[in-house]
Amino acid sequence: MRIDRDYYRIQKLDWYIIKKFLGTFVFMIALIISIAVVFDINEKIDKFMSNNATINGIIFDYYLNFIPYYTNLFSPLFVFLAVIYFTSKMANNSEIIAILSNGISFRRLLKPYMISAFVIAMFTFVFGSFIIPPANSTRIEFEQTYVDPRKKKTGDRDIQFKVGPGTIVYFDNFDLASNTGYNFSMDHFNDLELDSRLTAQTIRYDSAYKWTIRNYQIREFDGIHEKITTGTSIDTTLYIVPNDFIIASSDQQMMTSPQLRSYIKSQKERGMGNIQPFQIEYHSRIAMVFSAFILTIIGASISARKVKGGMGLNIGIGLALSMAYILFMTVSSTFAVKGNMSPFVAAWIPNIIFSGIAFFIYKKAPN
Repeated sequence: MRIDRDYYRIQKLDWYIIKKFLGTFVFMIALIISIAVVFDINEKIDKFMSNNATINGIIFDYYLNFIPYYTNLFSPLFVFLAVIYFTSKMANNSEIIAILSNGISFRRLLKPYMISAFVIAMFTFVFGSFIIPPANSTRIEFEQTYVDPRKKKTGDRDIQFKVGPGTIVYFDNFDLASNTGYNFSMDHFNDLELDSRLTAQTIRYDSAYKWTIRNYQIREFDGIHEKITTGTSIDTTLYIVPNDFIIASSDQQMMTSPQLRSYIKSQKERGMGNIQPFQIEYHSRIAMVFSAFILTIIGASISARKVKGGMGLNIGIGLALSMAYILFMTVSSTFAVKGNMSPFVAAWIPNIIFSGIAFFIYKKAPN
């Protein structure tokens, strides 16, 4: 079998398209994010001033982390618009026709597009999985302090989960500010039979898994016999911390992918039922890598044909498809959190649907 070495070699045409792709991608980011920052400043300036936010805090704690977060979040949209913009321009200038007329197939033409998409996808994955989450901690803390303090998680009610083999704890409510839980109980089971039950008015977290239980009662069961012990205070070790069960809507954004994977595993073992947003975040970071390739194929296939409507028509189609993609992401995530849809399916269903669209449009592309 003869190998076409020229196909795998990056040639002048490839470098030409790669430079246009990446250059337009950066231009789209700079343009749209600049507009987003201006609108965000206009919306939040009153809150910044009324809550005495400093200029340094606004610039370095908030916007320096705002820009990379939203750039990464909407990178599929930027990829799509960049491809449509510069490819439509090439088509209007008859560059695509000239390339295809010289015996270069559309499949071969997509090679520099795929290389560019790969570069963007890898940057998106690395930044989204390892670099942006720690920066999000600073941005979200700033938002909760100076923009909307109501978003800050202060506690929760009716908390129940497993802390060890046969051990289940329950908090009637927990106050995060004081690290104190109220109407606490801890049940120990042995082969589905209740061995002992501890109840207490309060339990307070100290540090390093150390908890102080106050005004407690311990009931130990041995057949028909029961032993009751009471006391005012006792220290114990529980391998849990408040953040294990007091979860804010933005917590998953502050975890790197390895931290997310570890957290999901530990919460599953404890029987916690509030991990869907974390699972969606974890799978979405991987799905986003492939979305760059799918949307690049769609954008290039739509824009390679010279049409009467010109660039404006292609950009209009691109915006419509971009909004449809984001809508699918939002709806599927909502079904996963509120309904019974698998978080894995919720993260991947936009890619699955748009893969079909990409295949159909690719087959219709000019050759």
